[in-house]
Amino acid sequence: MMIFEKIHTVPTSEELTNKAFKRAARAMSGKTIDGRDSRLKANESMVLTAANIFTDNLANIVRRFPSFEQLPRFYYELTDILVGVEKLKMSLASVDWASRKIHEVARSYVGKIRDSDTPETVRKEAFGRLASIISSINRDLLFLNEARNILRKLPDVQDEPTVVVAGYPNVGKSSFVSKITGATPEIAPYPFTTKGVTIGHFTRAGVRYQVMDTPGLLDRPMAERNDIERQAITAIHYLDAVVLFIIDPSESCGYEIKDQKRLLSEIRENFNLPLLVVANKADRPEFTEMDEVELNMSTITGEGIEQVMDRLLEMIEEKRSASPEDLSSEEPDDGSIP
Repeated sequence: MMIFEKIHTVPTSEELTNKAFKRAARAMSGKTIDGRDSRLKANESMVLTAANIFTDNLANIVRRFPSFEQLPRFYYELTDILVGVEKLKMSLASVDWASRKIHEVARSYVGKIRDSDTPETVRKEAFGRLASIISSINRDLLFLNEARNILRKLPDVQDEPTVVVAGYPNVGKSSFVSKITGATPEIAPYPFTTKGVTIGHFTRAGVRYQVMDTPGLLDRPMAERNDIERQAITAIHYLDAVVLFIIDPSESCGYEIKDQKRLLSEIRENFNLPLLVVANKADRPEFTEMDEVELNMSTITGEGIEQVMDRLLEMIEEKRSASPEDLSSEEPDDGSIP
């Protein structure tokens, strides 16, 4: 299950208030009032019931959001880009405060009810205080629900060795992913692309690998990207990944070789992950050899795909066996692409 999928819809303050007070009224309706003691207990029960509904629901909201300190760095970066980790922490802290404050206020009013000759008046005052506390965090509840709706659309990227596929549209990226995974890859929503990230999986020697193609991110020049897209690319640095750049020397993709080379140079310059350059469409008569290319393949005939896979797996092992100093030097210094 993707890490944000267990977050339920976050109710508004009005929805919580209606729910709590309706449940409290139901608790009162089941009581028999035949004297002072029963009146006190009935009003006390209403306050405690409402308070419990509030505190339980608020505590559940906080509990269902993941611990941001324990998030994989990839998801942490995307969360920060999309909604802001500090804003999330502050809103969750406000909700947690409200939960504890409601418990405290309810207990104090239970004592007042027991000492009162007019428990209904005290209970109504208690309800006013509880409603006021909930109303004070409505903005936080609205923000948390908006964040929840955004974060649930993130792709289910596993913490496992990854091949990130780059290159201009129509060079054969989707065909490659389909070919090596042996099935139609999952197309998951992704907040920075129009088509959604493509994720496939394959297993070699008992180890599962994932392959990820992000149309809209790694298929056009950096100058055409906005700041958020550039930050989203940076988040990919934190995956246990290598990059496969596919180039189409036949130009049947609709992009000239010089433009594809320019994109390759930009990704090589800005993407601090091991990079393999492969030429696709070797079956086409207009295919030409290129100095920048390490291997050739055809996703139509299957030619060269095994060699490409073997080299990618070698690169993953080389990266994972690199020294800690080497790995730390691969991370962006400031969380952004120059």
